[in-house]
Amino acid sequence: MSTLFIADLHLSGERPHIIRLFRDFLRKEARQADALYILGDLFEAWLGDDAVPADMVDVLHDINHLTKSGVPVYVMVGNRDFLLGTKFENMTGCMLLPDPSIVNLYGTDTLLMHGDTLCTDDIDYQAIRKQIRSPQWRQAILAKSIEERVKIAREARAESRARTREKSNDIMDVNTQAVENAFRTHDVNRLIHGHTHRPAVHESIINDKAVTRIVLGDWYNKASVLRVTTDTIELTTPD
Repeated sequence: MSTLFIADLHLSGERPHIIRLFRDFLRKEARQADALYILGDLFEAWLGDDAVPADMVDVLHDINHLTKSGVPVYVMVGNRDFLLGTKFENMTGCMLLPDPSIVNLYGTDTLLMHGDTLCTDDIDYQAIRKQIRSPQWRQAILAKSIEERVKIAREARAESRARTREKSNDIMDVNTQAVENAFRTHDVNRLIHGHTHRPAVHESIINDKAVTRIVLGDWYNKASVLRVTTDTIELTTPD
């Protein structure tokens, strides 16, 4: 048995093959797991629990079937689906995790993050993140009609794409000092996160201790899964 970690699926009706791939994963491999952790950006966009896209209904049903089968599913929101809430939990049987969270993974305390807060060199993004994660902004956006939310999300995505094209890859990657601070603050030897879409296992030394940072891959073209057991760590990455 293993514990599975995935992130950055960005499920969208525009990529039906990834929806099919994820549903197949839920019905097969995930059924054999001790637990499944989804560390952010499960959906390309989530405009509120009252605005479930029609092409995501079956996905929610499959997640619910998985949790009802006895496999716990933990979901951490990302920068695309931070409006997930308690109704989503009720619909799926998932548990929303705060970012960051520490879990004991087969005897090893492991820090879980989406990963965007580690990208501190991207000053513009961090400022926007702080604004839209405030309770006041959340309340204001959810008070709008679904049509208004769709329009706002479309405009925000177009603006985000434009800003991204202007930024270097290094700016959008994690900041080394931010990573070191996370290890020190939480006093752990292992960190798992997504967001950067740069799957890898990084080994380093911090405060004379060996630490491991595992970056999950995205699901833009195929699945990327981290499998952790008592003795092994296996990260499958897209080609």
